[in-house]
Amino acid sequence: MVSLASLWLPILLSAVIVFIASSVIHMLLGYHATDWKRFPSEDAALDALRQLDLSPGDYGAPMASSMTEMSTPEYKAKLEKGPRVLMTIISPSSTMPRSLVLWFVYSIVVSLLAAYVASAALAAGAAYMEVFRLTSTVAFAGYALALWQDWIWYSRSFGSRLKSTLDGLIYALLTGGIFGWLWPTI
Repeated sequence: MVSLASLWLPILLSAVIVFIASSVIHMLLGYHATDWKRFPSEDAALDALRQLDLSPGDYGAPMASSMTEMSTPEYKAKLEKGPRVLMTIISPSSTMPRSLVLWFVYSIVVSLLAAYVASAALAAGAAYMEVFRLTSTVAFAGYALALWQDWIWYSRSFGSRLKSTLDGLIYALLTGGIFGWLWPTI
């Protein structure tokens, strides 16, 4: 067993490398540019939403207040009439620097979890591929698996989930590589 404290460098370095890789993916490669669709009449849509004075949060419509209401003819008519909407209102005070800091903290948490599992399962001096396989698998679970819930339950784009899963695989492989490289020998 390896102490978690002895893995501080691969935890921190893998989070930094993932942060850099995600910046390259999102700013230079551009394959996420099609993840979101633009409103055909964006100004009109935003004006209509402003009139509702919605506070930040997740919204859905039509939204039944109970299971009983879901079976009423009125609710079923709303569903058939459409549209069905799921959306998130983001606070105007939400900024890119805040999101980047939270992303980095999240990356540290994923690396910390990978380190914890590996420290409990592997001894000092474990082979590179053993460390790589275990830590990259745990990191993949942290970066990618929960993304599919958005496709299953909220109809988020399959392509967007697939691209984000590819990102998660890249982040996981980088994490595994850092841990394999810096794994304690004694």
